[in-house]
Amino acid sequence: MPKDGQFAMPTLPYEELGKVISKETLSFHHGKHLKAYVDNLNKMLPGSGLEGKSLSEVVCKAEGGLFNNAGQVLNHTMYFEQFSNTPREMSTKFAAMIEKDFGSVEDFKKEFVQKGVTLFGSGWVWLSMDGSGKLVITQQKNAENPVTMGLNPLLTFDVWEHAYYLDYQNRRGDQLADLWQVVDWPVVESRL
Repeated sequence: MPKDGQFAMPTLPYEELGKVISKETLSFHHGKHLKAYVDNLNKMLPGSGLEGKSLSEVVCKAEGGLFNNAGQVLNHTMYFEQFSNTPREMSTKFAAMIEKDFGSVEDFKKEFVQKGVTLFGSGWVWLSMDGSGKLVITQQKNAENPVTMGLNPLLTFDVWEHAYYLDYQNRRGDQLADLWQVVDWPVVESRL
């Protein structure tokens, strides 16, 4: 829920993520890019009828510019919160869930990266859980989030160029593959 009617910038417990996400990229991506979405969302929210709603509720009910800004705030917040310089491994329980739906953890990671690489244009690749408990990978364009499809989003990689271009130039696939090094799996699992 927004505090005093305003959504806040998520704070980061890190200034960089080794060679995977540099301090310069974080400065632009988090400090400027996400800040603009948060500021725009807070300007657009009054009078929308969605004041006091959670960010997920705003994303599910908003349209147009309000949806775009709310979606990007939700997506980026989930993205930045799932990483750590001291990432922790996934639990055996979560690994078993992935193996059940994807065959193996390695097969899941390959499919996830492939979905990110093959998303045309800008957007996000997501691991979500559907209502029956099945894990699914989706590609979402622009500011879309799986919550609008009734899914529970767990993990996301940003495939907008601003997320990787300073560090990886046009090598989207390399950056996506490297992100596994900094995923903090207990954070992802806490979203179940």
